[in-house]
Amino acid sequence: MPLSEPLLSGNEWSYVRECIETGWVSSAGAFVNRFEDAVVDYVGAVHAVAVVNGTSALHLSLLGCGVGAGDEVIVPALTFAATANAVRYVGAHPVFMDCEPETLCIDVQKLSDFIHRECARGRDGFLRNGRTGRRVKAVIPVHVFGHPVEMDPLIEVCDDSGVTVIEDAAESLGSFYRGRHTGTFGLAGCFSFNGNKIITAGGGGMVVTDDPELAARMRHLSRQAKSDPFEYDHDDVGYNYALSNIQAAVGLAQMERLDEYVAVKRRNAALYMDLLSGFEEVSFLGARPWVESNCWFYTLKVAVEERTALMGYLMSKGIQVRPLWKPLHLLSVYRDEQAYRIEHALRAHASCFNLPCSVGLGGEEIEFVVRCIRSFYSDGRRRVC
Repeated sequence: MPLSEPLLSGNEWSYVRECIETGWVSSAGAFVNRFEDAVVDYVGAVHAVAVVNGTSALHLSLLGCGVGAGDEVIVPALTFAATANAVRYVGAHPVFMDCEPETLCIDVQKLSDFIHRECARGRDGFLRNGRTGRRVKAVIPVHVFGHPVEMDPLIEVCDDSGVTVIEDAAESLGSFYRGRHTGTFGLAGCFSFNGNKIITAGGGGMVVTDDPELAARMRHLSRQAKSDPFEYDHDDVGYNYALSNIQAAVGLAQMERLDEYVAVKRRNAALYMDLLSGFEEVSFLGARPWVESNCWFYTLKVAVEERTALMGYLMSKGIQVRPLWKPLHLLSVYRDEQAYRIEHALRAHASCFNLPCSVGLGGEEIEFVVRCIRSFYSDGRRRVC
């Protein structure tokens, strides 16, 4: 049973065939614009730039917002490495922040504490880290597993301190915070269409923004910064980040079924929780009452000493599971970067893992997973690792 596989049963083949039959298969073609329009209409943004993946979306957003060498960007310790890698791409330094224990999203209170206790305005008017003296230019909140970050207080503290917000919404297409879609609170919001996301384009990503100049800048950079429509003049260091028409065709077909996929994800999450309710050995992450999560990934929490054994047992039954990301400040490439009061991220990594969550997952398969979890405990198979 795969962890997360795409469901491609709509107009994908019809749209891809149109690309092939017309010859529009590369980065030019009508499906790119149609895909961008579909996403901005859904999330409520004004502009979108389709790119090759979510990491390039983050990279372009940082470049477009003026983050550069020697700057600092606050990122969660508990997220996929791409969030911090994009910061390094522009020569900046990540500062790692802890997560909330209930949702695993960035701890906004600790973020506020860091800004108010560890940073101060420099003579140049920019917020600077008191320890390093570097300019704190941006924060990248990640909507972990589809659950929205507490955006209102985060935006307030960042606006007050002059810190740009770039949302990593790679996992949260279809998620809303107080009725507003994720990715539309900051200056830019970045989505991913990797094969395991709630919709896929066989890869791909997208940046949304309400700022026309930022959108134009990111689109320009994504197409090798070519400044003349005919001559090979380039006015900046550009990137080959433009999404292909074939990928956009798949993405558009997937967007047409997004609401259906979100409903399935939420229904299956509720079934997991219902079947394991009252089972004291395990629990699920919490959800704030004012959010509508797409329930992208389902996360089980168990005793630290039983996590590895339970994952191994489920894998032996043909059930693919996934550990949480290793907190980024522990990776060798980031050990020299600042980490601010990291506690909950360490505990979450040691006690949590992800269960199968494909859009095509049926009730019988979920019941099988739950039976295996229960049998691990009831049949004495639990082991201390």
